[in-house]
Amino acid sequence: MKRRLTLHFPREAVHQPITYRLAVDFDIAAKILRAQVAPNQSGTMVVELSGDIDELDAAELWLESLGLGLNRAPGEIRIDASRCVDCGICTSLCPSGALSSFAPSWRLQFDAQRCLVCEQCIPSCPLEAIALVLDQPPVADTVPSVARLP
Repeated sequence: MKRRLTLHFPREAVHQPITYRLAVDFDIAAKILRAQVAPNQSGTMVVELSGDIDELDAAELWLESLGLGLNRAPGEIRIDASRCVDCGICTSLCPSGALSSFAPSWRLQFDAQRCLVCEQCIPSCPLEAIALVLDQPPVADTVPSVARLP
């Protein structure tokens, strides 16, 4: 089973060998999709964890016990075709190949099945045509909210 999490590291936890401990103690493979962690500063890391469901649950509890904040993949990436000009900037940043463009048309192609929702593409779009659409429980007469990174 796979889970994608955003880990928020407090200053006191950035020195912890998180991915090593996940592998050794929980038999969890941690694929780092994006990381902004510096010594003696708080930071964030987007990871895809793979392993047994019980071990994943135990690993999440362990991460929380270290003081890390966890966000569990809250939505999906959407492309606004009316705003996109097929510049291709986002394709160079996509670690999973979900965003691509090929000759002769060079039109942007988005494969939602391959998307890891790492959000690296969002700030790269000069026209803000890419957004994270947040999952929400169904409620009558509501419109899904859209979060855009500055």
